[in-house]
Amino acid sequence: MSHLPGRLRILLLAIGCLAAAAAMPGLAAGFDSGIKNNSLALSPDEATAVVSYSDDPTILVYDMAAGRVRQRLEGFTTPRNIVFTPDGGRFYVSDSGTGRITVFELPSLRVVATIAGGAGAFGTVLSADGGRLYVNNQAASTVTAFDTRTGQAEAVIPCLAQPRQGVRLSPDGQTLFVTNFLGDKITLIDTATNRITGEIAGFSRLRAISVAPDGRTLYAANSGRNSISVVDIASRRITQEVAVGRDPYGAALTPDARFVYSGNLMDNSLSVIDTARQAVVATVTGLNEPRQAIVFTRDGAYAYVLNRDLGIAVVDRHGNRVARTLSPGG
Repeated sequence: MSHLPGRLRILLLAIGCLAAAAAMPGLAAGFDSGIKNNSLALSPDEATAVVSYSDDPTILVYDMAAGRVRQRLEGFTTPRNIVFTPDGGRFYVSDSGTGRITVFELPSLRVVATIAGGAGAFGTVLSADGGRLYVNNQAASTVTAFDTRTGQAEAVIPCLAQPRQGVRLSPDGQTLFVTNFLGDKITLIDTATNRITGEIAGFSRLRAISVAPDGRTLYAANSGRNSISVVDIASRRITQEVAVGRDPYGAALTPDARFVYSGNLMDNSLSVIDTARQAVVATVTGLNEPRQAIVFTRDGAYAYVLNRDLGIAVVDRHGNRVARTLSPGG
């Protein structure tokens, strides 16, 4: 199709998207407010954590040195995802209920910008230099690329199917991986051209994804079959399934890429997968409905896991246990 005139190519693409929507009930049905997810973002200096849960209109900002909530940020409807800029000076909060991305400044926690993120603004990811923000628009089944310096949209990429929380960039920044909850597939997008280059299929109630630092392997949580899929990116196929706990949402890679942590919602646990053996080697209990929100300290010594009540469980990775929990009311 690349040899066709631009307008004709866009028209054919639009027709293809409409045909896909007609063939897949619910694709164009609009935003589903019943979708639940959580988010935990840790600042680059590890001094601040910002957390959200989609059923709670309040964002909590934790002072990690003090181990307590520093401030509550009000005024959200359905907060979805939080990402810090590379320098840690700002963070972005997406809100699917309003379609807005709110930009906060640190340390003041002042709102410095608001971006019209689009219908059902959900998952977000920043480029390595912080210059571009990608936003999954779940209700419109698109991804929008924004210039963070101007707040203006650079491109809208169609032909997706309920892109939710899962969106990641390859380590070299050349490929965007977007999960489609409908159709259970991952769409690959060339970030230089903003065009879809392929897809990976075969998942079951697809949730979070992570990409290995070498760019060769992707890990994806399947809440439909209680497993983590191991994907060979070059061949675009699932090479292995690792059984984990019930209703896994998370698929978080440790900084050294030696382990993947799966947040098992129904089991209130984490499954720890050794990536060399592709097997579960430990289970962490004592959590409260862990989902996607799992992050690690730079040294890999601790995992921070968000509980249902917006408390943060501090997991000692050496002992694979919850060492303490930071209270949302503290």
